[in-house]
Amino acid sequence: MKIETLISQAAAEAVKVLYGMEATEKMLQLQKTRSEFEGNLTLVVFPFVKAARKSPEQTAQEIGQYLVEHCAAVEKFNVVKGFLNLSIGNGAWLQLLEAIDQDANFGRKAVNEDSPLVMIEYSSPNTNKPLHLGHVRNNLLGWSLAQIMEANGNRVVKTNIVNDRGIHICKSMLAWLKYGNGETPESSGKKGDHLIGDYYVSFDKHYREEIKQLVAQGMDEEKAKQEAPLIKEAHEMLVKWEQGDPEVRALWEKMNAWVYAGFDETYKKMGVSFDKIYYESQTYLKGKAKVEEGLQKGLFFRKDDGSVWADLTGEGLDQKLLLRSDGTSVYMTQDIGTAEMRFQDYPIDKMIYVVGNEQNYHFQVLSILLDRLGFKWGKELTHFSYGMVELPNGKMKSREGTVVDADDLMELMVEDAYKTSMELGKFDDMTEEERREIARIVGMGALKYFILKVDARKNMLFNPEESIDFNGNTGPFIQYTHARIRSILRKSGLSPLPLPERRAEQGESLLPKEIELIQKMNEFPAAVEQAGKDYSPSGIANYCYELTKVFNQFYHDYSILNEPDAQKKAVRLVLARNVAKIIKSGMSLLGIEVPERM
Repeated sequence: MKIETLISQAAAEAVKVLYGMEATEKMLQLQKTRSEFEGNLTLVVFPFVKAARKSPEQTAQEIGQYLVEHCAAVEKFNVVKGFLNLSIGNGAWLQLLEAIDQDANFGRKAVNEDSPLVMIEYSSPNTNKPLHLGHVRNNLLGWSLAQIMEANGNRVVKTNIVNDRGIHICKSMLAWLKYGNGETPESSGKKGDHLIGDYYVSFDKHYREEIKQLVAQGMDEEKAKQEAPLIKEAHEMLVKWEQGDPEVRALWEKMNAWVYAGFDETYKKMGVSFDKIYYESQTYLKGKAKVEEGLQKGLFFRKDDGSVWADLTGEGLDQKLLLRSDGTSVYMTQDIGTAEMRFQDYPIDKMIYVVGNEQNYHFQVLSILLDRLGFKWGKELTHFSYGMVELPNGKMKSREGTVVDADDLMELMVEDAYKTSMELGKFDDMTEEERREIARIVGMGALKYFILKVDARKNMLFNPEESIDFNGNTGPFIQYTHARIRSILRKSGLSPLPLPERRAEQGESLLPKEIELIQKMNEFPAAVEQAGKDYSPSGIANYCYELTKVFNQFYHDYSILNEPDAQKKAVRLVLARNVAKIIKSGMSLLGIEVPERM
C-alpha cells in the first residue's frame, strides 16, 4: 500500500476516534513537506478544527500523536500552525522502494478488453506537400497523448485523416502536367512528397506571375486572382475529379501514391504510426449523405439558393454552412462523414482531435452537430488544441516554399547530435555503427523533448541549437543520465535487492537525499494520471527532468560503486536501477528512446 494511502487511512481513523468525525477524501489533504521544514509529508488540519473545538496547533498535535502511536509509517511529527509535518520511518521508505522495484509496470494501469476505447486523431496532412515543423509538433503531441492515455488504462486507436482531395491537390497536379516533363521520384531522386510539394510551389509562382500580368493590363487584383488562366484550369480539373474523369483520377492516384510513400518514410523516422488511416476522398460523400439525412429529420435547413445550413443561434453561435449551393461539401461535412465511418468501425467511448488552436471554433461547432446527429460521444469530443510553432525568423508559408521541412529538420538534429557527441568525446570507444545509432536516438530525443516539454496550448519558438545540450532541461541531459545509470549497474555486476526489515531493525538510517529520491519516484503514478486528465505531455517531460535532477544531485554527493558498506551500496544500486526504469518508462510516454550507453 502507498505511504500516502496508509497515512490518509490512519488520519481518517484519528479524527473519528478523537473527534467523532467522518473525514472525506477531500478533507485529507496530504502534500510534500516544504523544504524549509522537517518532515516528508504534510497534513492540513484546518478541515478538522471545528469538530475538534481546539486551535489548529492543538488539533495538529493530537492527530500527530495519534499517528505516531497507531501508524507504523510515521516516526515523528512537528506542527507549524495548522500544518502537521510527518517524518516517515526508514522501514516504510524501504518497503516502498522494494514495491517500486518489483513492479515492472510501475506507474501504468492495466488495459483489458473492457477498458474504455479512446480514439485519437493526429497528423492530418495534405497530399500536396511534405510534412513540415508544424506537422512535427502535431504528430509528436498525438503520439505522446496516445501513450499517456494507454498508460492510464484506456484502449487507444491512433488514427489519421488524409486531406487527399480539393483545389490544393489539383494545383500540384496541374503544375506537374504543365512543367513536369514526366518527372518521377525515381528519375529525380526526390522523395515523392517533396516532388509534389515542389510543384505546389511552382503553381503558386506561375499563378502570381499571371495575376501580375493581368493587373498590369488594368484588371483589379481581386478579379485577376479569379480570372488567371491557371486557377481556372485548376477548378476545371477539380470538377473533372468530382465527376470521376478517368484521366484525372488516374493522375491523382499516381501522384498521391508517391506522396504516401514519402509520408511513410517520414513517419518511420519520427517514430509515429497509426492503427487506421481515413481519406477525405472516401469520407466526404458519407458526410453529404449524413447532412441530407439531418435535413430530412429537420435538424438542418435549406436556403433559397439550395445551400444547406445548421442553425446554431440557440447555442449562442451563428449559422453554419454544411453544403454549398452547387451541392459540394465543406470541411465540416467531411468531418461528419469521417465521424460516421469511425463510429461504424469502432465502439468509441471518447474522441480526441489533435488540431491547432486556429480550429477552436470548428470543433466547437462539430461537437454540437455530431451530438444532434446522435453520436454518443459527440457532446464530449475533445479538441486537443495546441499553439503554433514559430521560428526566430517568422512564420512558415507552404506555397512560398518557406517551411521548415520535417525530413530536413530530423536529419539536421541527428547530425548535430553526432557532431556534439564527437566534440564532447562521448563516442571515443564506439564503432561507427554505434555512433550513428546513438546520434539518431539523441538527435530525435532532443527534438521531441524540446517540443513536448512546452505546454501544448502555448505558441512556441523552436531553436534547434538549444535542444541539443547535455545539461539543463533537455532530452540529451535525461538520456545521458539514463545511460550513466546503466553503466553503473553494468560495472556493479550485481542484481541487488533491498533488505528493509533487517536495515530497519539495525536502526540504520537512510540519507535525506535517498528518501527524496524514493519520494520523487513514488510521484510517477500521480504524474501519469495527471497528464492523462490534463492531456499534457509536458507534465511527463517536467517530471522526468525533476527526477533526473534529484538523482544527479544525489550522485554528485554520494558514491554508489565505491560505497564500502554492502547494505548501503545494495540500496543505492536499487535506487539507481529504479530511477533508470522510471526515466525509460516516462520518456517512452513522450515517444523518446533512451540509450544504454552514450
